[in-house]
Amino acid sequence: MFSCCTGFTADTHQYFMKASPVRPGDYIEFVAEIDLIVGLSACPGGDCGDEHSSDKASCFPLLVEVFQNPDFEHNVPPISSYDQNHGR
Repeated sequence: MFSCCTGFTADTHQYFMKASPVRPGDYIEFVAEIDLIVGLSACPGGDCGDEHSSDKASCFPLLVEVFQNPDFEHNVPPISSYDQNHGR
């Protein structure tokens, strides 16, 4: 029922894929202190409990909520003075 967890083994550096430890109700919260453009992706193979990377693999939606806190104050970083002349 859950997506997969992937990575590389520490000893042999081989790619692995296993069932995710995520459970319903788990979440990750991020706080952005500057404006961002964000992309979100989950395992494209679907549920590791099914036949992986096939039309039979179950896929589940991700809920994304974006909140704006009007009381949050942050310092906008200065625009870079880089003039793009590096290496010329």
